[in-house]
Amino acid sequence: MTGTPPDADLGRALGEFSGLRPRLFGIAYRMLGTVADAEDIVQDVWVKWQSYRDRDSVRDPTAFLVTMTTRLAINATRTAHVRRETYLGPWLPEPVDTGADPSLGAERAAALETAVLVVLEKLTPTERAAFVLREAFDYPYTKIADVLEVKEATARKLVSRARQAVASERHAPVDNTQQRRLLEAFLEAARAGDLDDLETLFATEVASYSDGGSKAVRASRIPVVGRTRVARYVAAFASHFWTGVTLDWVEANGRASVLISRDGAAVAWVTVGAADSEHIDRVYWVLNPDKLGRLAEAVGRTEDSAAQ
Repeated sequence: MTGTPPDADLGRALGEFSGLRPRLFGIAYRMLGTVADAEDIVQDVWVKWQSYRDRDSVRDPTAFLVTMTTRLAINATRTAHVRRETYLGPWLPEPVDTGADPSLGAERAAALETAVLVVLEKLTPTERAAFVLREAFDYPYTKIADVLEVKEATARKLVSRARQAVASERHAPVDNTQQRRLLEAFLEAARAGDLDDLETLFATEVASYSDGGSKAVRASRIPVVGRTRVARYVAAFASHFWTGVTLDWVEANGRASVLISRDGAAVAWVTVGAADSEHIDRVYWVLNPDKLGRLAEAVGRTEDSAAQ
């Protein structure tokens, strides 16, 4: 009897896949913006890989698995976009804990910040894929072209258009220390309902986005825009929203953020984006409970580890 024993062959396939799993998840999450959808893609890739009859002919398993993941994610992104057209209120990506893996399996922690993912949602699936592969995973244009089955010149144009879209809707990011300081100041003013302090913190064209789906009555179904309007909006619910809550700081999507809980259950997640070192230009609230569970579990595991 010759050849590789079936168990050994499957073990090798599992080893190749497991080593790449963080990268595959990182691609799928950046494309889809939700953990469950990204995990479904990764699981689908594993099922196809373990049952692939011609694995011995695959000279570059990494390229093969990345290509499979990206193409499945492109198809899933098209389906997700149709679903989100009927989503009640603003749609925001599900926050993910990046404390343990700041780059989420990538070469660099790019295309993870909430503000960037919101912009990527407006791109075509192929533009989004090209941007993710280039910016987060540092793929050369030749490989991006192979993955997307386009010419290299087309791959360059896809990345360029995506970069322009991101740059047009996003200020130059401040560093993490400045962003956390702004978030701390925002939370202090928001909990006090201090209208003047909130207005001082906000940029002129600040916008507040609240993702509640159909499951959070407090979520605004349209973005609130403008310094005075956002300040009044935040101050208006200060007296009841912050009563009896606990705040857990967590690094989510590469930025400081806060998970807000009441009676042991997560009720909201909030973070801010900055126009400059002194002003907030975006406030993001996730109140949809379907998008809070995994982050709450991650926070709980961190607290348990710290207590041991």
